[in-house]
Formats: sequence, structure tokens, C-alpha cells
Amino acid sequence: MNDLVSNFQLAESALGHLTSAVQFGFISGTLLFAILTIADRFSPSKVFVISALAGALFNTGMMWEGNSLGSLLIFRFLTGFFLAGIYPVGMKIAADYYDKKLGKSLGLLVGALVIGTAFPHLIKGLTSTLHWKIVLWSTSSLAFVGGLLMFTLVPNGPYRKPGQKLDLSAFFKVFENRDFRSAAFGYFGHMWELYAFWAFVPVILTTYADVHPESIPNVPFLSFSIIGIGGIACVIGGYVSLKAGAKKTAAVALLLSCLCCVASPLMLGSDSIIIIVAFLLFWGMVVVADSPLFSTLVARNAPAESKGTALTIVNCIGFSITIISIQILVALKDFINPTYLFLILALGPFLGLMALYRK
Repeated sequence: MNDLVSNFQLAESALGHLTSAVQFGFISGTLLFAILTIADRFSPSKVFVISALAGALFNTGMMWEGNSLGSLLIFRFLTGFFLAGIYPVGMKIAADYYDKKLGKSLGLLVGALVIGTAFPHLIKGLTSTLHWKIVLWSTSSLAFVGGLLMFTLVPNGPYRKPGQKLDLSAFFKVFENRDFRSAAFGYFGHMWELYAFWAFVPVILTTYADVHPESIPNVPFLSFSIIGIGGIACVIGGYVSLKAGAKKTAAVALLLSCLCCVASPLMLGSDSIIIIVAFLLFWGMVVVADSPLFSTLVARNAPAESKGTALTIVNCIGFSITIISIQILVALKDFINPTYLFLILALGPFLGLMALYRK
């Protein structure tokens, strides 16, 4: 992102706009996909490959030498837009293949998402001199290959029940089920915390490094480790849910992440980098371990012919919530002690637990 700003001679404020453009693109894409019930009316694998190829194409568009801030924002927005045909559609495909073991399969899928989210931090830490265009070529190529693999190796699943016609009301009908609402609102509480935590992990480590320069922590590598360890937690949570149940396993993870928010002033106020990193690693596990389990509950409580739409609209609302919580933290960080900043994140898991167990 810094390379884009310097290469195209943009103002520093453009960095935030370029970041938000992908989020807004994803939200717009999931909203449109949900309203048009795309993932239910068409083969999910075909939707996946088309979205992957389009996303790769628009991602490479940022390398055009004639770009301005406006064109870069358009390319970023369109990249995010077509991601709407990948993540929620991937969960729809998993739901088409698994019934009783859906929690385990979604644990693997979301675990892959978490590793992918953390991966840029690792690349930054290991290849600081890598040209920014090579990064774009690489990510676009991986998206291209991933789309082709999905299309050629993953046909429609045995539990798929395709929607026969356009049903604009399906967007709202899924929320008529009480158990679906409970799972969805639990997921929304989880999302309030998750991406805000991920966004501020490098900030927490950089702040510590500024105060304790003698420690010289490798911020990108530690950021990768703290975020990426959540991928392992998703897989573990998926297997645990086979014995304990998806709802109970999700609730335990949500409770633990809520307690991490509450304990953050004490733990992040420590002078020991070992204590801080150990705490962040634990938080990095429990903050996302419930994500695939909430998606499991959403899929199980949605009508068979509307699972794709249900997963997509829940994703749309959940990612919209992440923008709000991140912006609140950004607005508050200059006015309150940073160690108290993350107490506000406890609100999401608390309300999520209430929604999950509401009678």
C-alpha cells in the first residue's frame, strides 16, 4: 500500500481510502449476490471461478502506469466486489458436501482464510525488498490457479438443492427462523471484535517497539504468527465441535475472546514482550476459533435452497460491522490510553453470547 502511495504520488490519506475500498467492494458484492441469490441459482464452482478470474484481473489493474487515485479506488473496489464470489461461496460449497461434519470442513476452510489473511505480514517480514508489482502478479496468479482448481476438481456437492428462480424475498426470509437469527447475531458480535483485533495487532507491537527499542521485535513476523495461529484454532475447533457440538464450542471461544478484551489493559500494559506476545497468541486463537462454527450454525438453520444466500447476507452484514468497530478504535486511539482501547471490543462477544442463548 505504501508503494502504491509513493509510486503514484498520492496523499498519505489515500492509504486509508485504498484499504476501505476493498471492504466496501466486498460488502457491495455480497449484498448484490445475496439479493440476486447468485450462489443458490447457479453452480457455486462456476461462480467461484468467474469471481476468482475477475478479481485477479482487477487486482493486476493497479499496475497500470496511468492510474490515478480514482482509478486505483475503482480497481480495489472491484477486487473486493468479486471476493464476494469466493469466501461465502466457498462456504456454500462446503455446506453442499457435508452435513454432520460441516463444522470440521468449515474449520479447515476458515483456517485457510486466516492463514491467507496473515500471509502478507510474513511476506513483508521476509522479503522487504520485493518489488510491489511482483506481489500483485503473484497474488493474482494464485487467485487464477485457485479458481481453476475449484472449477476442475470440485463439482456440485451431493447436498446441493439449487434455487429454481430469482427470489428477491429470500434476502429477508432467512431471518424469519429464530435459530438462524440467534446464530447470525452471534456471528455479528464475533465480527465486531475479529477484524478490529487483526487490524491493530501490528499497531500494538509497533507501539511496544517504540517504547522498548532495545527489544527490537520482528513486527511483521509476530503479526503473521498472532493472526495465523488462528487458522490452527479454527481446525481444532472444527474437530472439537464433532464431540461437543458447534454451538457450545462457539460459545466457549466467544466467551474466552470476550475475557481477553476485558483483560487487555492488564496484559498489554506489561513491560514484558514475552507476556504480551503470549497473550496475543492466545487471543489470536480464541478470537477466530468460533468463526467457522457460526457459519456452520447459519448454514444448518437456513433453508436448503437458500444456504448460499444466507451465508452471503450474513457475511455482508458481518463485514459491514467490522468497518464500524475499526473506525471507532481509530477515532479513539488518540484520546485514550492505548491499553484501554480494546475494552470496547468486549461489547461484541458479550452481545453475541446473549443472542446465542436467548430463549
